[in-house]
Amino acid sequence: MISILARIFIKDHHETADPAVRRAYGILCGIVGIFLNIVLFGVKIFAGMISGSAAIVTDAFNNLSDAFSSLIMMVGFKMSGHKPDPEHPFGHGRIEYITGLVVSMLIILMGVELLKNAVEHIMSPAPVVFEPVTIIILIVSIITKLYMFFYNRKVGSKISSTAMQATAMDSFSDSVATSAVLFATMIGEFTGVKVDGWCALVVALFILYTGITSAKDTISPLLGSAPDRDFVEKIEAFALSYPEVCGIHDLIVHDYGPGRMMISFHAEVPASGDILKMHDVIDCIEQKLRDVLGCEAVIHMDPVVTDDENTNRMKAVVMLIVKAIDETLTMHDFRMVPGPTHTNLIFDVVVPYECKLSDEEVREEIISQVQKIPGSYFAVVQIDKPFV
Repeated sequence: MISILARIFIKDHHETADPAVRRAYGILCGIVGIFLNIVLFGVKIFAGMISGSAAIVTDAFNNLSDAFSSLIMMVGFKMSGHKPDPEHPFGHGRIEYITGLVVSMLIILMGVELLKNAVEHIMSPAPVVFEPVTIIILIVSIITKLYMFFYNRKVGSKISSTAMQATAMDSFSDSVATSAVLFATMIGEFTGVKVDGWCALVVALFILYTGITSAKDTISPLLGSAPDRDFVEKIEAFALSYPEVCGIHDLIVHDYGPGRMMISFHAEVPASGDILKMHDVIDCIEQKLRDVLGCEAVIHMDPVVTDDENTNRMKAVVMLIVKAIDETLTMHDFRMVPGPTHTNLIFDVVVPYECKLSDEEVREEIISQVQKIPGSYFAVVQIDKPFV
């Protein structure tokens, strides 16, 4: 159904990299989600009233909260398309993350209220009336929620939306929760065991879990999470495809919302090259990154010696020392500065957060090992941390 509606209402629906098309998909899925969840709320309230099942009523209000979630998500997609202004020069793309967080908080609030209601029914269980129409409604609800899971996951993957992926997982959790309600209803009918309150408790806990998980997914990009590894590799491969670029480091990705990325990195270029030519290459890379990957790039040009045999030999020796200390360490910006009494080897070392050694331990060990190299060498080490 979503594919059909997209072809009807979204112009150039295949161009998902276009921010306007992306927003249109978000709004369309939001409208469909609101409609389906309100329908499910209505029929489940009816089923809960005729059966007297607290679990079904709990599940119904879960669908009502999902309708509000779809509404907020739709508004978020709409607002995120507002153009940059003097107060927000990087645009409003992070509104999508904020609305996702609001949705998560609403889900958690609903879960807490339904949890209290479930405990009350456990303490004072009431009989549940078995009705065939109730079973039919629950089965239709499970199928509908599974459909919502599949289309939200597909569209979320297509437009790279964490908010929509979270909505997909919410729909999957709902289908599991409704299955539990159906299971409890059948047990109550054929065994007489009153598990309705306990099932309502399970449903409420599912809702709480979904809300907490969704909150983590939306808080992470707001705090500044590491960029997607595939995106980083594309940047590296693109920059290194230019023969003038010997290597890149200190890559930083700033996420201002889907489709609004700003990146910066250092590009190593031969020190012997023509500076005007190198600058033109860097400008070209910045422009191409904007056109191909849709991100604003600022590149710092680092001249490195590439045609001196002694420098290259010492760089290889120091690299072996660094890797011997910890295989995860990397080195860049290697320079040799000769002096009257000794030669300084100046370079940066990137120490990953998972490295067992402290920054100071890494620095001291490198300095100690460099001093053992025949000759008179001293290491000047700058410790960096990875941003990707």
